[in-house]
Amino acid sequence: MTSDQYFRKIIANKKADSITIDDWRLTNIKSTLTTWAGQQLSSLKQSGSSAKGTALKGIADFDIFISLKSDTKETLKEIYDKLDTTIKNAGWATRRQNVSIGITHNNLKIDLVPGKIQYGFQNYHSIYSSKKDTWMQTNIDLHINAVKNSNRANEILLTKIWRHIYGLDFPSIYLELTVLDALYNKPVNDIANNFWAVLVYLRDKFVDNVVTDPANTNNKVSDMLYKYEKEAIALQAKTSLGKKTWEEIIW
Repeated sequence: MTSDQYFRKIIANKKADSITIDDWRLTNIKSTLTTWAGQQLSSLKQSGSSAKGTALKGIADFDIFISLKSDTKETLKEIYDKLDTTIKNAGWATRRQNVSIGITHNNLKIDLVPGKIQYGFQNYHSIYSSKKDTWMQTNIDLHINAVKNSNRANEILLTKIWRHIYGLDFPSIYLELTVLDALYNKPVNDIANNFWAVLVYLRDKFVDNVVTDPANTNNKVSDMLYKYEKEAIALQAKTSLGKKTWEEIIW
């Protein structure tokens, strides 16, 4: 088995099945979200890794972006907290994550991301970052297209699998943009060499490199992690690069 074949087998085993926002397993949670948002709801949209084709089984099988109208009066923190309370009251155990509320429903791990449309726009939203207690601008359509058009889905999936194995705190949007930077001008479909290049980049350049949001160049995605958290990722990359076989690095 070649290195590329080994990686393709891992990806086939770990990649989440493709589902859409119309999947029957999402009916109950969509109904709860629609009732909660009421007249302030603009739309419920598929977002995140599931929309990009880079979701892993049992980690985040589906992401629902809750787009609220720009005249929604509550602050972003109030929206986040009230959504968490509503979901709990509806009977789901919640996981408060940086910008999302995580639940498990119908054997799916679902991340719920509430956002408020910015005045004068349709696709640009403000979302709450609980980790740093601040707001962020995002455009999920830009994020989805940046990944889907990159031809780097395999390398992103491998990096996410690697992240999960070693328990690293590495937000998906940050990880995805980092992989795209690491593989700039690298060949497509050279999976093993490209994943090695990602690990080298994480070891040598990641900690000090500034990564900006394609939806807002003033938003430094690299600020999502503290320096010590970045250093933990770089150290694990160094450790992985010191192994003799791929089987010792990722499985």
